[in-house]
Amino acid sequence: MGLKALDYETMNENVKKVQYAVRGELYLRASELQKEGKKYMKSTVCWGSMHFHIIFTNVGNPQALGQKPLTFPRQVVALCQAPFLLDDPNVGLIFPADAIARAKHYLSLTSGGLGAYSDSRGIPGVRKEVAEFIERRDGYPSDPELIFLTDGASKGVMQILNCIIRGQGDGVLVPVPQYPLYSATISLFGGSLVPYYLEETANWGLDVNNLRESVAQARFKGITVRAMVIINPGNPTGQCLSEANLREILNFCYQENLVLLGDEVYQQNIYQDERPFISSRKVLMDMGPPISKDVQLVSFHTVSKGYWGECGQRGGYFEMTNIPPKTVDEIYKIASISLSPNVPAQIFMGLMVNPLKPGDVSYDQFVRESKGILESLRRRARIMTDGFNSCKNVVCNFTEGAMYSFPQLRLPPKAIEAAKQAGKVPDVFYCLKLLEATGISTVPGSGFGQKEGVFHLRTTILPAEEDMPEIMSSFKKFNDEFMAQYEDNWNRSRM
Repeated sequence: MGLKALDYETMNENVKKVQYAVRGELYLRASELQKEGKKYMKSTVCWGSMHFHIIFTNVGNPQALGQKPLTFPRQVVALCQAPFLLDDPNVGLIFPADAIARAKHYLSLTSGGLGAYSDSRGIPGVRKEVAEFIERRDGYPSDPELIFLTDGASKGVMQILNCIIRGQGDGVLVPVPQYPLYSATISLFGGSLVPYYLEETANWGLDVNNLRESVAQARFKGITVRAMVIINPGNPTGQCLSEANLREILNFCYQENLVLLGDEVYQQNIYQDERPFISSRKVLMDMGPPISKDVQLVSFHTVSKGYWGECGQRGGYFEMTNIPPKTVDEIYKIASISLSPNVPAQIFMGLMVNPLKPGDVSYDQFVRESKGILESLRRRARIMTDGFNSCKNVVCNFTEGAMYSFPQLRLPPKAIEAAKQAGKVPDVFYCLKLLEATGISTVPGSGFGQKEGVFHLRTTILPAEEDMPEIMSSFKKFNDEFMAQYEDNWNRSRM
């Protein structure tokens, strides 16, 4: 018998090319350690009376690290999932009146409740709520017919990239460091990633001259650049783009005839006041014609991030600006292959974009919970940045937004040589040592892309605030001893 279609040798080569470091080697090793239940106690780390355990900081997954879900949206969705509770005469003793009213509202928008398919674009009433949210945020009307609800923002990104990439000759500008969803999806669809490098010494700023160089190099290789991705606030870098920077980007897209993909899923995660979030759509509309009428823009948002942290619900949306009606029809056709996005997540999205208002019964509790999460995240961003900058050979920009820290590791030559001998990329080598010494599971910077000879790791800022000082103390102890070990070897070799 010959090779079969799903034998490794004959499967789709594009699948083999896909890399996704967030759930890659470090995550798999951490999962092994957790499964085995091993309790390593290394001389390099003192955990006091704590048992060694794995701290998964590799992915932005707030509730997995102890963040409590917001009460009100869970109450509403619980009632939508079990609508018979609404007929119970005692329902008002358990659920507040505004949760009951909102559940009835969303059930009235569905055709058969949460167990029935919705429109492939999402529930029309929820898309209308998203459009109203965008208009309040940006000051410009939004059309619900140009909004598609999706199973998380990732599915929306994949749908749009699938429509853009026609083959290997089509390129997409992606920031480096980048979230590997983009490199993985571009590989899967057989396109070409065209990197543009963010400048670490300028707090991960974007230089339009670098964009021009990237496009010129791509064209020299025969690649047609068709789209550009921005991640704002940044993942993994945590920076917020300024309005001036966004204007430069939109001008560039106008000049180069590029579609702009605005990954804005962290727009609620802002930890400094100097540079608030401003959407790419608002800046585009503010610029006026011809740019506001010409540049094609697709913007993405989700319930996974912000202060909601509802990653497992998989709720998201994308909004299209200046996309021709015939193209919208084709995107609808792609969405309809999956019949509909998951309906409970659509309810979560409606609740996020149409939140409680002053005077509502649950308003004070909702605000208290929301502010508590965001203020704690702001403090954790500072604790982590200061902690990294107190470590030997580690330099870290402040996390302005999103939920990640991306410190640079200035590894001694002997550490780089040791990694080479172990068959590992240097920052993978470092992160594996960190994991096995402390239980802290991070992602090597090489999984996101970085300049040659420069090394990083990415960690979330999501561990519980009360645990953060001990975690950073453990990291510092490991790091400083790691650096000293290889620097001592290096120094002795030079004597």
